[in-house]
Amino acid sequence: MAEFWRPAAAGVASVVAGVGLAELVSAFVVQNGSPVLTVGALLIDLAPAWLKQAVIALFGTGDKAFLIVALAVVVLAGAGLAGWLEFRRPPLGRILIGLGGVIGVVAAVTRAGNGVVDALPSVLAAVVAVLLLGWLIGMLRDTRPTRVAPRGRVSRRRFVGSTAATAAAGAVALVVGQASASGFRGAAAARAAVRLPAPATTAPPIPAGASFDIPGLSPVITPNADFYRIDTALQIPGIDPRDWKLRIHGMVEQEVELTFAQLLALPLEESTTTLTCVSNEVGGDLIGNATWLGYPIRHLLARAKPSAGADMVLSTSQDGWTASTPIEALTDERNAILAVGMNGQPLPLEHGYPVRMVVPGLYGYVSATKWVVSLEVTRFADHTAYWTERGWSERGPVKLSSRIDVPAAGRQVKAGTVAVAGVAWSQHVGVSAVHVRVDDGPWQEATLADAISADTWRQWRYAWEATPGAHTLTVRATDANGKVQTSAVRDVVPDGATGLHSVSVTVV
Repeated sequence: MAEFWRPAAAGVASVVAGVGLAELVSAFVVQNGSPVLTVGALLIDLAPAWLKQAVIALFGTGDKAFLIVALAVVVLAGAGLAGWLEFRRPPLGRILIGLGGVIGVVAAVTRAGNGVVDALPSVLAAVVAVLLLGWLIGMLRDTRPTRVAPRGRVSRRRFVGSTAATAAAGAVALVVGQASASGFRGAAAARAAVRLPAPATTAPPIPAGASFDIPGLSPVITPNADFYRIDTALQIPGIDPRDWKLRIHGMVEQEVELTFAQLLALPLEESTTTLTCVSNEVGGDLIGNATWLGYPIRHLLARAKPSAGADMVLSTSQDGWTASTPIEALTDERNAILAVGMNGQPLPLEHGYPVRMVVPGLYGYVSATKWVVSLEVTRFADHTAYWTERGWSERGPVKLSSRIDVPAAGRQVKAGTVAVAGVAWSQHVGVSAVHVRVDDGPWQEATLADAISADTWRQWRYAWEATPGAHTLTVRATDANGKVQTSAVRDVVPDGATGLHSVSVTVV
């Protein structure tokens, strides 16, 4: 067993040290070259849509943490294998580490906005790991007894100490490098200094009757800290607002460029809008409602004067992610905005600071581009976006849906009057009714909270006279056009899940 674990430990220590040093270089010298994050981003891009959806379904907003942990496990396993191969069949271990470095280089240079210099940390990681592996494996071989040195030229204690010290130094460098990512720190400092202007047009006040005081019911306005986050960025882009520019180009008569200062100087408008992720399962929590501050995209497009044949706007994030939005959703009277504020604060970094898109009525994968830097007026026939290239539909109108928040699934409740409550949504259409069914009984109308607008969800409640036993509660909504939520069960792929949300509870 020792014949495997000792060389494997040498491999792990060498790779940890190499990657740790690379992360330090990435943090302080080459801003976009982190091997951990670039390789992780490459894996996200290469993963099939079904796998991405499975990870989101299992881990929700923890999907990125899962990916990083999984990547770390694979790298460490590969490092252990490299150590064993180098001990048994040199130089196969060093070759394996070199191949890992090649993957890091490819990942770095293929990221949007990156160049050859961004491959430096990955090259450094491979070179340092190869040198350390040769040194440690050489030391391990010298621990074996020979005729000249019956106890070996090097003591096992020295080998173990050197291996442990190498791994510890690498781990410290890795932590310091990740914690000291200067781009992120600079963006955080810049955000803290931002003072949002007063809106030229304020959002209508939230009606007093828009919220029910029921414990466990989702608040009508989602706090920034609780707002769901689904995107492909393992590293939050650190954008200095002084350097940010938006370019509107493509099938337009006049290209438009806009700086952050120019955007803040425009007459900004406030609006309350619910955003929904297309990956939201029936009854899921990948949905939130916020009051946004921004400038209508339709006014900027009017400046650019799109050509008559254009039917899509391809928005691009600073990290290269793209979304294809039907041009009519950006030119009609809905509150489709370039948002700079969220619930009275500058956009949080993880939610798109300094500027993101907010478009009512469309799932985020075709509209809600964070860290947006480009709007290209084009046609669906000419361009595809990140998720449409991976099997999702071109257009993503939000589907009518509803959810039971209380009582939670699997809970016990006392017999008598029980408050059943939740939220329902049909963004840019509105919800007109919600009904609740107990077991296989008739549908009973619930009480709706007052609507904020057609672009936001509505709370609802139902007073259930609960009797002892096991029961199933089901909810369905009706939109403002009289359409009833379908009971047909469909997966989130390719354009959003359908079906009715049910919870099972026990009454005692």
